[in-house]
Amino acid sequence: MLTWGVRVCGIAALTTLATTAILDQPSYAEGTTFRCVTKNGVPTTFVHTQNGKTLPMIRWVSQYFSGKGLTPQQRCQQVSYRFQRSYDNGTLRYIKAGILNKQPVVCAVTEKNAACTNTTLLFTLQPGSNPDATLRQIMDRRALAAGNTTNQSGGDTSNDPVNIDVEAYLYFGK
Repeated sequence: MLTWGVRVCGIAALTTLATTAILDQPSYAEGTTFRCVTKNGVPTTFVHTQNGKTLPMIRWVSQYFSGKGLTPQQRCQQVSYRFQRSYDNGTLRYIKAGILNKQPVVCAVTEKNAACTNTTLLFTLQPGSNPDATLRQIMDRRALAAGNTTNQSGGDTSNDPVNIDVEAYLYFGK
């Protein structure tokens, strides 16, 4: 039979181990986060990575959807939330362009060949735009860093499908 002192020490040791295991878990604030921040008057979706980098992802300059009731600021907030939700759910492995409900869209998928769905939708592009060309242009970090923007109709006419590996995009970001 264990003595009272051994029991107390055992319980204290287990409590210490459990507390240490809980406290060693990464907190949400330390992980990768997506936020909408207005910089130089332009709402921009930024990602703050686990290794301390803050990268601009999308500058929301198009007024096209304002006529549909969504200002660039509102789109920035909604899409930043969708990026975060997809990241937290583990579904933000690739960012790809596609067509959903006959509209050009950008979505988060776990596999390159996965189709865009209502649950993977990140944002809708202007009707008539080339989704692959627009995504390629939107996700060009060098252009973002220089303050260049896209009109969401796409300037690159390449028909190659775009699948952006999110981990590589965040890791190699400047």
